[in-house]
Amino acid sequence: MALIRLNDRITKLLMILAATWAFVLCFIALADIIFRAVNLPLQGTKEIVANSVVMIVFLQLGFAIRSRSMLSADFLIHAFGPRAQRFLAAFGYILGAVFFAILFHGGIELALRSFANGEFDGEGALRVPVWPARFTILIGSALAVVNYLLLAAIELFDLNAEELTL
Repeated sequence: MALIRLNDRITKLLMILAATWAFVLCFIALADIIFRAVNLPLQGTKEIVANSVVMIVFLQLGFAIRSRSMLSADFLIHAFGPRAQRFLAAFGYILGAVFFAILFHGGIELALRSFANGEFDGEGALRVPVWPARFTILIGSALAVVNYLLLAAIELFDLNAEELTL
């Protein structure tokens, strides 16, 4: 239970961080638009936005999964009984965990190489480091695996989901 509470706190914190950064990003984009109107565009806005969108998505991923807010096509599942529905939901959660485990595994080397080589995006006045986005993908993927496995366990073992909710 303590690990579940810790996981929930981390996912909420990352979701709040992502929402805050998305709010700040709006002002960066607005400033760029205003300065472009007077022919003084902000350098690096495109690179900041491109990397930020990836980071925002992966920072919110754990919370979206844990709160069961991920998109799902469950119209066919409703044709089955409650036991089959739980099994199919658990199977879907396990597939999600496998997908993000593969993404995590495939991203480790890229993230480490990006950090070690000092990989940057953009040219000229502002160069944006790429490694924070790559490590955010790893963190988001790891939390996705944990949360998908947690939801699968809730379904498979018919645990009291209200007791284990965000």
